[in-house]
Amino acid sequence: MASENALIYQRIRVRIPKDYHQEPVISRLVSDYGLTVNIKVAILGRDAIGDGWFELDLQGTKAQIQNGLIYLQELDLEVWDDKKISHW
Repeated sequence: MASENALIYQRIRVRIPKDYHQEPVISRLVSDYGLTVNIKVAILGRDAIGDGWFELDLQGTKAQIQNGLIYLQELDLEVWDDKKISHW
């Protein structure tokens, strides 16, 4: 049985609408939820005018990752986990 404090990884893709460009969404995953975030791919609109897409590797405990995902859902952001990202 894995410890509650065991680190796990989860890969997600998240869309950050242009309305959130001034919000530190990814930074909050680190500072507020204690996650390690590795940006694997970032696609941003020219001059940051459009929405942004990020493919992220999250590392943390199961609870930290779940809480971080809840935070993203509360912001009403589109999030896909690694099970739904077909090219991985």
